[in-house]
Amino acid sequence: MACILHIETATTVCSVGLSVDGNVVFERVSVEGPSHAALLGIYVEETIAFSHEKGYKPDAVALSGGPGSYTGLRIGTSMAKGLCLGWGVPLIAVETLRLMASQVIHRVQKTDTLYCAMLDARRMEVYSAIYDAKLTPVKETTAEIVTAQSYQVYLERGPVCFFGSGADKCRDLIRADNAFFIDDIHPLATAMVPLAEQAFQTQQFEDTAYFEPFYLKEFRATIPKNKLQ
Repeated sequence: MACILHIETATTVCSVGLSVDGNVVFERVSVEGPSHAALLGIYVEETIAFSHEKGYKPDAVALSGGPGSYTGLRIGTSMAKGLCLGWGVPLIAVETLRLMASQVIHRVQKTDTLYCAMLDARRMEVYSAIYDAKLTPVKETTAEIVTAQSYQVYLERGPVCFFGSGADKCRDLIRADNAFFIDDIHPLATAMVPLAEQAFQTQQFEDTAYFEPFYLKEFRATIPKNKLQ
């Protein structure tokens, strides 16, 4: 077991947590919107202050590694790298969609169900991946335009649970008796604990200096509307 600081900034939710021996001992979360630049540093400082007060020394930093918001992932990665280099500890990256799926699998606990994690990627495009009840990938992470037929082959096999910000906008398209939806599922730092602990025990660490988040798509800058007028 280990003491691990967890950072999650892949979506509009900003969260930081600290685990010791697999148990969450400290957490900070904001669901008020994309405010990572303002909040992440504060949350990390509060977490470090708590760890010093309790005599904990982080053995690793775990990061939600994408896909997700380009800006959010950059902010989280920069913070995680700085902490790892400053403390001389390893970096652990947890795939964001796998993190979400682990939360839902734990909640639903149905072994005959597939779990489809979906993140909004603008318009009708989503980042998605499908896992079985053992968190084994059934469909690898992709960026795709959702249609009524997108998941038909999986829905014909049995129940499929859809969740995440991408699922919210696809609810009207994905209509089948085997499709069901769970609302308000966000990747959270504290939910990373089991996956990060497993990675720590098996020494599945990233190269801190060269690690890059899994963006899946290239960043595309947009011009604010008031600049076009």
